[in-house]
Amino acid sequence: MPNYKNTLPPVTLPPIGVIHSPYTREKETPIQPVYAEGIKGTVEVFPKYAEGLRDIEGFSHIYLLYHFHKAEPIRLIVKPYLEDVFHGVFATRTQHRPNPIGLSVVRLIERENNILHIQDIDVLEGTPLLDIKPYISLLDHRENVRNGWQEHIDAELARLRGSRGHV
Repeated sequence: MPNYKNTLPPVTLPPIGVIHSPYTREKETPIQPVYAEGIKGTVEVFPKYAEGLRDIEGFSHIYLLYHFHKAEPIRLIVKPYLEDVFHGVFATRTQHRPNPIGLSVVRLIERENNILHIQDIDVLEGTPLLDIKPYISLLDHRENVRNGWQEHIDAELARLRGSRGHV
């Protein structure tokens, strides 16, 4: 197998828009969309990319990929919000990643030109948007999944920790 370590160029991803939400402080932001049920926000797609939104309103949910622009330094071993045990960063969804890219599945309420009105948002106000992809149940739903260390997490404790007081 070739050694790509020193031959791959850095990747630069310019934002295609900005995410707007009621959350201005990380410590008040729910940790996943499931813990932000009903919370409304908007996705402002920059005008030069607005044409790419054609037909998006036919989907009930979309993936938002974004830059954790306020993430603290990289940590390869982290203690996630839902547990008091340390895990490898790639076995979690923490923002303290080598490439601070976030992923959220949100409900798409409506499109208004280059603005997407969404619900179940778990992202800080002003977060740079990198990409949008439609959630497609035929392609994205999986049966017989394993949830690793989260298999034993108490659902009520997860709801309390995950919502950060927004229950």
